[in-house]
Amino acid sequence: MPRFYCNMPLASGEIIELPPDAAHHLHVLRLAADESFTLFNGEGGEYTARLASIEKKRAYAEILSFSSREAELAYAVTIAQALPESSKMDWIVEKAVELGAAAIQPILSQRCVVRLSGERAEKRLAHWQKIIVAASEQCGRNRLARLHDLADFKNWISQPVQKTLLLSPRASLSLSGWASGKQQQALTLMIGPEGGFTTIEEDLALSKGAQLVSMGSRILRTETAGMSALATLTAIWGI
Repeated sequence: MPRFYCNMPLASGEIIELPPDAAHHLHVLRLAADESFTLFNGEGGEYTARLASIEKKRAYAEILSFSSREAELAYAVTIAQALPESSKMDWIVEKAVELGAAAIQPILSQRCVVRLSGERAEKRLAHWQKIIVAASEQCGRNRLARLHDLADFKNWISQPVQKTLLLSPRASLSLSGWASGKQQQALTLMIGPEGGFTTIEEDLALSKGAQLVSMGSRILRTETAGMSALATLTAIWGI
């Protein structure tokens, strides 16, 4: 059944005008009046709806029933990703949502090739937010992963955060080895850009309480590392 994000209050028995993006998507899918689909607003649960009517640029839905179904991990994982090349970041955001990340924190570190600020940063954040919505619609999540504002590495690492693991080839302990002896818990996974974090950045993270962990003997690309780490955690701690 098609799923659409609808950023408004929803309640069974109401007839609502759908957002323009959802109405456009209904046209693309060629849904006709009386066909069913799913709506969610990011506040938890989902609603079964019926297409009441559809026009050229507008569509109206009757909300039929509510389900409390959720697809969230039992532990909140934040992906703190140093900015890679733009198309890679798009892929990272999409797959992080599919794999259950609760939040995404874009970071500017020393070796980042991409530099964003001001209007350019705002546009990229808006673009990534759309990717989060689309990925949530596709994978069945009813809550949107939180997208944090772009942060400078030094400023961000100096703020108190939850348990932080930095993926590094320098680490003597693997992520799987660390997680196997731990209870499920909220944590942040830090992933460097294409060239990795510098030694100075890693040492600063260590001084602020982060722990270095590795993904094994192979050096993974930045777009692979975080997703492999998420998959490792879900394999050990459950989904």
